[in-house]
Parts: sequence; C-alpha cells; structure tokens
Amino acid sequence: MIKDKWYKWYKMSLAEQMGNIGSEVFRLINLKERGDLKSAQSSFIRTLELIDLTIEDERWKGRLFEILRLREIICNFYLDKNIYNVPVENLKKYFIPFALISNQ
Repeated sequence: MIKDKWYKWYKMSLAEQMGNIGSEVFRLINLKERGDLKSAQSSFIRTLELIDLTIEDERWKGRLFEILRLREIICNFYLDKNIYNVPVENLKKYFIPFALISNQ
C-alpha cells in the first residue's frame, strides 16, 4: 500500500511537507536553468509525486485550492508555458518560509 511506503510523509506537518516540495522545486529550477533536461524531468516527476501525496493527505482538505494551484503553476513552469506569469523568483520566495520552518 502506498501509504505504508510514505508513512513518514503523512506524519509531517504541512510546513514540513511544503519544505520538502520546495527543495525539490529548487532542484528542478536549478537543473532546468543549467539545461540538464533529463535530471530536470526526474525532479519534475518527483515534485509532482510529493505534491500529490500532500493532496491525498486528508488533514489539508481546507488547503486543497492552494496546493492544486501550486501543482498547476509548477506544471506550467516545467512546460515553459507560465500562463500565470509567475516569475521564478516568486516561486522561490513562496517556498523559503516553508524551508526555514522545516529545517528547525
């Protein structure tokens, strides 16, 4: 069962989950900027996997809109569409507080 594999994930707070997602997003951005498209694709898949685990976490039902919109923005960034006109710097700024909280 997937939840058994990800038991530790479901024990984390939302800030910890978002901090982990953020570190993968930072990795994705850096790989994409360096032109390492194969590694960027792996990082993108991992990012979606972590976001999807957070979406499945029943504790965050009230935050689904934000998490789903984040997923959409990440997909648009990866596919170079950026229909929301979200600069990469704003994406990084979004995750910094989560990273700080999850590293305490």
